[in-house]
Amino acid sequence: MFKKVLIAEDFESYNSSVQKVLEELKIETVDNVHYCDDALMKIKKSIRESHPYDLLITDLSFDADYREQKLTNGRDLIDAVKIGGSSIKTIVFSIESRPEIVDNLFKKQNINGFVSKGREDMKELKRAIKAIFNHEKYISSNIKDSIKNKNSYDFTRFDKTLITLLSKGMLQKNIPDYLKENNIKPSSLSSVEKCLNNMKESLGLSNNEQLIALCKDWGII
Repeated sequence: MFKKVLIAEDFESYNSSVQKVLEELKIETVDNVHYCDDALMKIKKSIRESHPYDLLITDLSFDADYREQKLTNGRDLIDAVKIGGSSIKTIVFSIESRPEIVDNLFKKQNINGFVSKGREDMKELKRAIKAIFNHEKYISSNIKDSIKNKNSYDFTRFDKTLITLLSKGMLQKNIPDYLKENNIKPSSLSSVEKCLNNMKESLGLSNNEQLIALCKDWGII
């Protein structure tokens, strides 16, 4: 099991809960900070002293207060740690639930795990720590299913155009006029209806409002 873990979390209740999980896993050294700048400083110091942290558990959002910070959120912290050349494993523990955001954390920032704050979150966190120690990736099941659904449907440019127009308040029956004016094909009402119905059926949705909301959550529009 990991021997040295750093927690970056500004809410004391979550901080204490995470520490309890680490105690149950019998992790020898656990440090915690409330600011991303402090987290980076501790990580750099541990490397200089040849006793680096094995794992970083960090939130994404940190509330601003009287203390000015260079690193204001978990994404900045993760990037700064990577730039510094640290090989530390990273778990993001956050209330964030948008699949597009979480997917990008794995793809672009190379995190090792993501655990959603909420019901059963400490059990999930414990599973995540064990999985990552065994060289596996971990992602909360609810987010994993959303990402899987998102990646299983290939949104075309035409799909995105229709959803964007609906999200801006345009009535479905008026979309063909916009398409014709902008030389976008197909432009018939039947084509618009067929495309929207296909998206809703594929994604298990029943109306345009649900489609718009889902695409906003996924970062499609």
